Amino acid sequence: MSDTTLTRMDLTEAVFREVGLSRNESSTLVDSVLQHVSDALVRGEQVKISSFGTFSVRDKTARVGRNPKTGEEVPISPRRVLTFRPSHLMKDRVAEGNRKQG
Repeated sequence: MSDTTLTRMDLTEAVFREVGLSRNESSTLVDSVLQHVSDALVRGEQVKISSFGTFSVRDKTARVGRNPKTGEEVPISPRRVLTFRPSHLMKDRVAEGNRKQG
């Protein structure tokens, strides 16, 4: 696995190079897209990006967990969790990348 991370700045730079907007406009565009995605998820909506995957929010119920060190039972409160399900195309691209590295 690679130790590199794709950052918001990297996305802004890619938009700048590929689309030809100014760096400031590129930053505004990236921020706007990420804000729209975040807002939709906060509202409990699914976000589907074709050929990439689907982000969604799941409600998890309260349950009893166990501390692995002590074995003591610990209550886990109900919560909302973010999930991502990659598209088949994304899965195939990642698998292909694994074959090229190996």
